[in-house]
Amino acid sequence: MAQVNDVHAATVQTPSAASAGASSWQPLRQPVFRMLWIATVVSNIGSWMNDVGVNWTMLTLSADPLSVALVQAASSLPMFLFALPSGVMADIVDRRKYLLFSQLWVFIAAAGLTLLSFAGLVTPTVLLVAAFLLSTGAAMSSPPFQAIVPDLVEKHELAAAIALNSLGINISRAIGPALGGLILSFAGPWVVFALNATSVLGVAWVLWRWKAEPLIQRLPPEHFFSAVRAGLRYVHAAPVLRNVLVRTVAFFTFASAGWALLPLVARRELGLGPGGYGIMLACIGLGAICGAIVLPRLRKRFNPDRLMVLNSVIFAISMLALAFIRHFWLLNAFEFLTGFAWIAVLSTLNVGAQRSAAKWVKARALAVYLTVFFGSMTLGSAIWGQLASHFSIPTSLCVATVGMLLASLTVLRWQLNKDPDLNLDIRDIDSNAQALDVSHERGPVMVMYEYLIDPEDVSRFVVCIQEIRRVRVRGGALSWSVYEDIQRPGVFVESFVVGTWIEHLRQLERHTVNDLLIQSKVQAFHRGGHLPEARYLIAPIM
Repeated sequence: MAQVNDVHAATVQTPSAASAGASSWQPLRQPVFRMLWIATVVSNIGSWMNDVGVNWTMLTLSADPLSVALVQAASSLPMFLFALPSGVMADIVDRRKYLLFSQLWVFIAAAGLTLLSFAGLVTPTVLLVAAFLLSTGAAMSSPPFQAIVPDLVEKHELAAAIALNSLGINISRAIGPALGGLILSFAGPWVVFALNATSVLGVAWVLWRWKAEPLIQRLPPEHFFSAVRAGLRYVHAAPVLRNVLVRTVAFFTFASAGWALLPLVARRELGLGPGGYGIMLACIGLGAICGAIVLPRLRKRFNPDRLMVLNSVIFAISMLALAFIRHFWLLNAFEFLTGFAWIAVLSTLNVGAQRSAAKWVKARALAVYLTVFFGSMTLGSAIWGQLASHFSIPTSLCVATVGMLLASLTVLRWQLNKDPDLNLDIRDIDSNAQALDVSHERGPVMVMYEYLIDPEDVSRFVVCIQEIRRVRVRGGALSWSVYEDIQRPGVFVESFVVGTWIEHLRQLERHTVNDLLIQSKVQAFHRGGHLPEARYLIAPIM
């Protein structure tokens, strides 16, 4: 729901946006991109209106802070549960059909909530289930939506298209809450829910008309569970991505307090109606728009780690203001800073996730990031709601503020700016494996390389070849090792095991520029005349 839109906005905003060869508006000349951009802005306005309607309806049904905070948890949980499976599906099935299914899911859920609200049958449980189902649809659509942008525009227009997507979603964030609050004041929540359901139809219509070019693959698509395992192995062997995930938990576990308790502050502490609450959310949206505009300049002055710390402090100050300030417009000034810091942190983390994921696994890697993000939001929302129930809203926000400031110290150990020259563009490599007549399903397969190393280079070679382990594991290796031949001094054998022959063929297609650079550094130690050639050992057929 709300945070789903935020993550999508920030995820598609990459450093290359500043270096585009096309004008900022040129992608809108592409008919499908233009129609989808407009339809998505309208749909996101509906989502934000729905968010206001659900939160405000819960406030009218229950005064328990935990119940209100559980709306945030119910909206975040589906991303935690389903983002990774959705990322896998986005990599192995027709993305257009999968996106159409996700839009149909959202429409049915929104229409069902509309009918129940019109009939007066909405209860806290119904609201939580509806929030869960709507967010499930968003979890299904988020990874494929991120993946189809390059299919809609020319290559030189991609950076501008990415920036336009970010701008569109932040525009909807500024309009949706205020409009939703206004409609709530005059017409009631069922109208808001109905408009949200209607807004989905535009995106579905554009996707229905879009005829995507078929993807040509040299190898059969991966099976679902093997694709999941490959994605998780990649994440485990990608140091920069692991650092992003740690910093994600450190920030969003505490930042969730600001979102989960905002409706309670608006209703119970400020005595606002839905219109006032919508204005508060609109101020956050305006801050996010300004943050998206200013962020490229900030990136020139601060590296990602300093930018994260700076905006974490700003967000912590805004949570402290939410705890104690009870002047409406003064508090809105701090909520403007909340939006600014929120989009800056999201964008910084997402840029780190984007640049640390190769193209073949990008949807899955970003899905893991979304899983961690929404898992942190879900857990945090439940914790801060429970704390507010047992003590008070200001106490809960103060504890979250202190926690966020302490969590900023993770920059000392897990840095986002590690390996700034990382290049994960795919580069095919020549191998005799493609010419071998081996059944795709044969396996396990052991691949071996033999190196001849001068005695004075042995210690440096052993250190250097450890980097190859990450390359092999990221590509799909189940295990890796290196041995020295005690009967032939100076001879070292690298070996790794993959599950099947087709997994090794995929491994050869997944080499990146960075992988080849690491491999060339290892091969530079070899003194055998010719570069080492692979040997293949395969388990016999039983």
